[in-house]
Amino acid sequence: MSLRPESARLASPAPIVETAIGYMAAKQLFAAADADLFAALADGPLDVPQIAARTGLPERTARILADAMAGLGLLERADGAYANTPATATYLAGGKEGTDLRPFLGFLDSISYGHWLGFGTTSRTAEPNQLDLGGDRMTTFLAGVMTYNALHARQLAEHFDFTPYRRVLDFGGLSGSFLAEALTAAPELTGTFFSAGELVGHARGVLEEAGVADRVEIAEGDAVVGEVPGGFDLVLLEHVIHRFDAEQNRDIARRARAAAADGATLVLLDFLLDSDEHQRPIDALHAGEYLVIDGTVVYPEDEVRGWLREAGWEPLETRALPGSPRIIIAEAR
Repeated sequence: MSLRPESARLASPAPIVETAIGYMAAKQLFAAADADLFAALADGPLDVPQIAARTGLPERTARILADAMAGLGLLERADGAYANTPATATYLAGGKEGTDLRPFLGFLDSISYGHWLGFGTTSRTAEPNQLDLGGDRMTTFLAGVMTYNALHARQLAEHFDFTPYRRVLDFGGLSGSFLAEALTAAPELTGTFFSAGELVGHARGVLEEAGVADRVEIAEGDAVVGEVPGGFDLVLLEHVIHRFDAEQNRDIARRARAAAADGATLVLLDFLLDSDEHQRPIDALHAGEYLVIDGTVVYPEDEVRGWLREAGWEPLETRALPGSPRIIIAEAR
């Protein structure tokens, strides 16, 4: 007869151990992507010696990385050969069908990971580490952030129907990818990108590359104080609110409502903390990421909905996007 309580006998340490060794999984994923392991498998399955020959890795390392990726569900293994999964074939093998996430992984490895090494101090002080963007780190940072945004933009276009709308305002936009994906999905749609600084130049390039620049007006201005055009039936607030404090976000919500026609739709995209029984992990983890990198904020969804109601928006639905933030869909009252 066991002397341990029933709850102790039934409890499994697996979730604790799997979470604690998560950094091992991340670092091996970064190494595999950097070595172009997934690209090496783009044409079909390979065994360990073939992987080593294609990537230049030692066979021991090739086996370690391939087995780790197979164990994580990122590769398939059969009869000693390894093959991409649909996800890695789409996002890590360098194909043209999906967003190539390798620059995002490079950012996480080169910039984000180093900040997390000091997260113990950050968690006690609620102060971010100093963000060093000297040398080529700025290029790595921007490539990673914009790649992640391109993924979010594509996921939004796949899970939100843009075709009923005619004029869309990307208000305070962080990336031109959102308008590029929206206008590609809805040929009758025209857009305005309202933002400032280097974001404007980057957006122009993305829109031109997507072949939709002739349907977009660029308006430079400050989301909090700049004059905003009006009459839109759709307003996007993508990755805006985490960059501002609560009072500024109230102003942004009011200004977005002033730019919208009655009955217009708002799509607010960002990571959000929730009050559900089971918090979605990606949002809570990004709350730590934003804090440790630059001190920006992942806000509770209930608080954000309150700002919207105060500003004349009625929240209708919250929708999760795969591997991406959530969106709050609201209607102008």
